[in-house]
Amino acid sequence: MSVIRTSLSLISFGFTIFQFFEKFKQAQVLVAANAPRNFGTTLVALGIVLLALGIIYHVLFMLGLREQRKRMTAEGLIHGESGFPPSMTLVTAVFLLVIGVVAITSMVFRIGPF
Repeated sequence: MSVIRTSLSLISFGFTIFQFFEKFKQAQVLVAANAPRNFGTTLVALGIVLLALGIIYHVLFMLGLREQRKRMTAEGLIHGESGFPPSMTLVTAVFLLVIGVVAITSMVFRIGPF
C-alpha cells in the first residue's frame, strides 16, 4: 500500500508540474520550459517504475503465501478448503499503472486525453 501511495504522489506531482509549465509555455509566459517538463516526466517515469516493482514484489509475496499454505495443508496443519480472495491492492496498483502509462505517453508523444 505504501508503494501505491508513493507512486500515486510521484505520478500526480510529475504530471502537475508538466501541465503547469506547459500551460505557461502556451500562454507565452515562458519561452522555454524544457527543464521543468523533463523533471515532471522523470517523476512520472519514476512513479511507474516504482509501481511496477511494487506489483512484482506483491505478486511474488502472494505466490509465496499460496505455496506456504499448500505445504501446511499437505502436512495437515490447516484446512485448505477456502481460497484466497482477489487482492484489491493488486487491482488498484495495476489500474494506477495503466493511468501512469497513459499519462507519460500523453506527455512524451503529445497524444491522448491529457
